[in-house]
Amino acid sequence: MATSVKRYIPEGSDPQIEKFINSLMQKGKKSTARCVFWDAMEAMKKRTKEDPIEIFQKALLNATPLVEVRPKRVGGAVYQVPTEVPAKRQQSLSVRWVVSAARARKGSPMAQKLALELLDAASNQGGAVKKKEDLQRMAQANKAFAHLAK
Repeated sequence: MATSVKRYIPEGSDPQIEKFINSLMQKGKKSTARCVFWDAMEAMKKRTKEDPIEIFQKALLNATPLVEVRPKRVGGAVYQVPTEVPAKRQQSLSVRWVVSAARARKGSPMAQKLALELLDAASNQGGAVKKKEDLQRMAQANKAFAHLAK
């Protein structure tokens, strides 16, 4: 459950953090999502004694995909064509993967699950980084079809 403790939120908070909180939000409950995010930051601070915002940014950077595969129909066949991912989509995919990987963890409050997932992603482990690596492997396997990209 979210706590009602006053949190220090910097003036003009980082847009990346705000986007993350918006992705974390469910059913329009932004204050709950904000509490979950800052509780996760507190938990990360207690565990590592490092700056949690830096860990958060490193985690998102490690979960950011550079290439993805897109289906392209040629003749009667559908090929998975590797393409570069635009910067805006890179950010949204990494945020989405971190949030979904945290939700997939079982047996603890969301703030704890999010903190653990961010710590894992910062050390190149966890569900979000695994998803990125799977996507890179698929793009590597289908690079023979790269000439079909527009």
